[in-house]
Formats: sequence, structure tokens, C-alpha cells
Amino acid sequence: MTHVLWRGTWATRIRIVSGLVLMLYVTLHLLNIASVLISPDFAEIFQDVRLYVTRSIAGGVVVGSALLAHLILSLAKLVRQRSLRMPLVDYLQIAFGLAIPLLLSSHFIYTSVAFQQFGVETQIGYVTTLIWGRADGWMQAALVLVVWVHGSIGMHMWLKGTEWWRRNVGWMVALAVLIPTLALLGYVTAARAISGLLYDSRAELLAKRVWNWPGPAEFTQLGRIDAQTDQIIWAVLAAFFLLVVGRQAVAALRKPIRVTYVDGPTVRAPRGQTVLETSRGAGVPHTSLCGGRGRCTTCRVVLEEGHDNVPPPSAAETRSLTAVGASGNARLACQMRPTGPVTVYRVFAPDGSRKRAHASHGHEARLAILFLDMRGFTARTDGQLPYDVVFLLNRFFDQIVPPLNKAGGTVDKYMGDGLMALFEDDSPARSARAALQAVEGIGRALRDFNETLEREGSPPVAIGVGVHLGNVVLGEIGAAGQAPRTLIGDAVNTASRLEAETKVHGVEALISEDVLAAAGLPVSHPEMLSLHLRGREEPLDALAVPQAADLQAVLGRLGHVVPAQ
Repeated sequence: MTHVLWRGTWATRIRIVSGLVLMLYVTLHLLNIASVLISPDFAEIFQDVRLYVTRSIAGGVVVGSALLAHLILSLAKLVRQRSLRMPLVDYLQIAFGLAIPLLLSSHFIYTSVAFQQFGVETQIGYVTTLIWGRADGWMQAALVLVVWVHGSIGMHMWLKGTEWWRRNVGWMVALAVLIPTLALLGYVTAARAISGLLYDSRAELLAKRVWNWPGPAEFTQLGRIDAQTDQIIWAVLAAFFLLVVGRQAVAALRKPIRVTYVDGPTVRAPRGQTVLETSRGAGVPHTSLCGGRGRCTTCRVVLEEGHDNVPPPSAAETRSLTAVGASGNARLACQMRPTGPVTVYRVFAPDGSRKRAHASHGHEARLAILFLDMRGFTARTDGQLPYDVVFLLNRFFDQIVPPLNKAGGTVDKYMGDGLMALFEDDSPARSARAALQAVEGIGRALRDFNETLEREGSPPVAIGVGVHLGNVVLGEIGAAGQAPRTLIGDAVNTASRLEAETKVHGVEALISEDVLAAAGLPVSHPEMLSLHLRGREEPLDALAVPQAADLQAVLGRLGHVVPAQ
């Protein structure tokens, strides 16, 4: 099965790989400039190693091929779009992508071309001397920001469908801000140091000796190449613009088709336009987590009428639909281009308004889930009257649910002698902390309950609690008019299996590393258990808590303190 990161057509995969190569190249370049803050000597060593790789034949082929492939495939993708209605982030990504060649060309010519043609040693000192105190300096600062933002948006759109990225996105954003900031600080530091050295009539002589500084004739030739390159870039962009506008004009002249949305409007759309583009152009709400790049299935629709008016799915689309077990008449809205009237049902319509409630997806959230089960319930109640069993369960829940509610939890459902609770909050951190407080509160309530049972001459109650944090979908699931609100997702299954594992390990609670990490607690410790849970490919680390009431003591022994809500 294709991993979610590599779903899509061959063109999509090449665009991803080429983008990763370019992002690595840019990251190393910025880190090289930032390394001036450590020392100029270290920055020169860093640059020598970097240029040894990138200016080798193999390095030049890889970087050059990546740049060319990424540019061509991205422009081709934009040209193929029949509608220019798209999210703001896509407009930003395209605008920055088109600006990069214009901003990059001068830098490339005065460094790489200068090195190849005139043997100029294009070290950091040469570049800073060349542009410091000039408008070109501001242009290069803009280049850094434009390239970095463009690449960061691309990385986010590629990775945001993964659990790891959603869990660490805050750290990644901080890193994305830190790297260009350090690079700009390194540039300013180096430029000021160099400008302090080159202050008299010997400056030109020193620059010639250190960097083989170009003379007037060389600069004239480089300026001519720069101007010619700008003309070529503007001509290509103009041709690209005319092509896009021309396709829009031709599409407008063709007879439109009818697209009908189940429980939605009927709209007119150009032939060959994707259903997702039609939705955007007509203002019809349509979920698309990956932005219509064919790397997820959240834009999928069920084709209810007009099967003969759509081309068959590509191999890439088929793989994606198969991976999620979609029905035979399901299609990806970002890939399906109707040639005639069709009727479609949006599986993940944002408002979930379809009358068949079992198809509504509700809304997605990242929160903590708690499963609790009373141990040995069947043996304990064997032979008792049903009234006595119900009475015991109600006494038990009356004791443990209030501290769960006090911590911010809500019981989603009772399951005989157990329950499932969730901790809804806009912040996963607060949700995780609430779950940890609930575990300890439940443990203390259980102790009080067992003391009462002991005074009555009844055996104590044992429990198992599993807590996990992850992405779930909350919504009404069931037949129309009989659909209670609940939640589904892998995180629910994981929490349930953690609760079952408490019996195996003889503890009252197992808390996953995701909960601890979200709560701001370190997760690396020898006392963490590595669990192989059914349905998960990778092991899951979890903290074993022998007695739930002693959770704070366990965390304190490991050097943890649960932050306040």
C-alpha cells in the first residue's frame, strides 16, 4: 500500500522529490550563512564542503534537474487548472513561486556564472561586499524570505496529513522562523565586519587578491547577462500568463455542463474542469485537506449519476481510493473531469448536511480519549439479581464520573461496566493535561469507593484505564433521527487497546507518550513501556501507573510535573 506521503501521479511524486532536493539545498545555504554567527572560519569550512558537493558534476545535475523539473511541473499543473478560484494559501504559494526566478537570477549570475566564467571566489565575504548598502541587498533578503516561505508552505501541505507532523507542527513552525532569521543575522554580521575592513583605497586591491574580484569589463559582461536573463524570464512568464488566460477564454466559449450536488446546488461548469475546481468556482463548500493535489482522499465524492460522462480514474487515483476502502463509484473531486452532466455526493462536505446521517463526517479534532473498565465484573456479579448489578454500577459511576467531569472530561458513552470519555478543548495541550488530572481524580475516587465497600464487607473494585491523544472525527453516526453524537478514529482504538493492556501488565492505567508530549512532559525514560498494539505497525511507548491515584507521585519520580490547566 502506498504511504500517504507518496500518493498521487508520477508528476506529483517528481514534484515532491524535486521540492525536497531544493528545500535541502536552500536549508544548507541558509545554515551556511547563519554559521557566520559561530565564526567566520567555521562558515568558510561549511561553505567549502557545501560547494564541493553542489558544484560537482553529480551535485550540479541533481540540483539543476530538480529546479527544472519542479518549475516545469508546477507551471504545467497551474496551466491545466480550468478555474483560478483557490484558497488564499495557494495564491500565495503560486505568487512566491513565480517571483523566485526573477529574484534568483541576479544572485545566480553574480555567483555561479562569475565563478564559472571569471574564476571569482564567491565566498560569503564576496557576496556581502557585492550587495551590502545597496538595493540588491534588500532584494536578496526578500529572496531568502520568498524562497523559504514558498518551501515551508510546500512542506506543510505535504506533511500535514501525517500524525507526526500534526504532533510537532508547533516546533516545526518555530524552526521555520528561526533558520531564515539566523541567516539574515549572519549576513548582516558578515557584511558589517567586511565593510569595516574595506574602508580605504586598498579595498579594491584586497578584494582582488582575496576573491579575484571582477574588474569593470567583467562586471559589464555579468550585467549584460543579467539583463538578458531577466528579459527571458519575463518573456516566459508573459507566455505562461497568455496561455492561462487563453485556456480560460477557450473554456468559457465551450458549452458548459451541469454538476448537481446531492443536498446542494446545481451549477454550470466548463467541460474538463475538475469537480473540486467547480466547487471552488461556484462557492460550494468542499473539503480538501491537501489542497487538491491528489495526495489525500478528503475531497472524494460518490458519483451517483453520469458515470458515462467521466473518464476512468488514473492508476494513482485508484490506488488512493483503494487505500481507504472507498466504494466502487467513489472518485477524487480533484482528479475527476466530467465531460457531461453528473450528480455527486460530497463524502466530506464541511457542514455534513446530507440527510443520510451515517454519511456525515462531523468535524475533526485532536484531543485526549480515556477508556475505563471495571475488572472482574462478570465473576463479581454472577448469581446476583439484575437490580443489584445495576445498583452496583450506578454507585460505581456516581463515584468516578464527577472527578472526570471536574477535570474537563465528558462521558461519550457507557459500555456496561466501562465507559469512554473525551476531553474537548481547542488546545491538545489542555486536553492532555485534563486527561491526566482525570486519571488521578478517578484513582482517588476509586480508593474512597473501595473503602466504603470494605466497611460494607464487599470486595474492592479494580479498574483499568487507557489514555491516548490523537486525531478523531466527532459527528452523528447512525440512522436519520437516531444518530447519537460520538467519535471515531485510530486514536479511539488505540486508547481502548491501552486499557486492555493494563490487565496484561497488572497496572491501573497506561498513558501514551502522545498524551505526555502534548501536556509538555518529557516522554523519554527507561520506565516507559514499549507496547505492540493490535492494528498499529509501530510500537507505542506508554507510561505504566500501578495506582491511578498515585499518578502525580509517578510523574514526580520521573522528574515530571503536570502543568496547570
